[in-house]
Amino acid sequence: MAIDVYKECINPITGETFKGLTLTPYAYTMQWTAQPGGYLPIEHLHCNQDQIFYVKKGQLKVLIEGKEHIAGPGEKIVVTKGKRHLAFNNQDTVLETHIELRPALDQEKLMQCFTGLIKDGHIDENGAPRMSMLSYMLRKMKCKAMIRPTNVPASMFKLSLNISLVIGGMKGWDKLYQKYTR
Repeated sequence: MAIDVYKECINPITGETFKGLTLTPYAYTMQWTAQPGGYLPIEHLHCNQDQIFYVKKGQLKVLIEGKEHIAGPGEKIVVTKGKRHLAFNNQDTVLETHIELRPALDQEKLMQCFTGLIKDGHIDENGAPRMSMLSYMLRKMKCKAMIRPTNVPASMFKLSLNISLVIGGMKGWDKLYQKYTR
């Protein structure tokens, strides 16, 4: 049975939760909650989507291209496609945001893989899904809502997607992909 992204997924290391809210062709919206000290575990960029953080509760800090942006309740921070960013809970209270990714593309399926890896404990010491496994799934699905870690150049990332597809095929990761997406 496929991962239901509309049920809460808790990352045990980062203190963040994800829960899908809505899906239209225009946008995929999810709730992202971070405990005090919570954060997104890896600086990344969205290749084909804009990401908008709407702060509902607490204070959000987002580093976009190294520049700090702060938003409180009722405010938003927009990260346009192709911009590297990292988000944090900036206070000692729970942070609640709604994140909108435009256009939706195949974001729901990407989140199935992302949260499936978290739920099954396939994460590194920082709380990020195992990059080789996520890369396998991104390549397997021919992901349009592509995310890329910024510590890997684009050409190397593209190569790593293809290498991960081969390695994942040999390691049987298709079983996980099927579990998460069907």
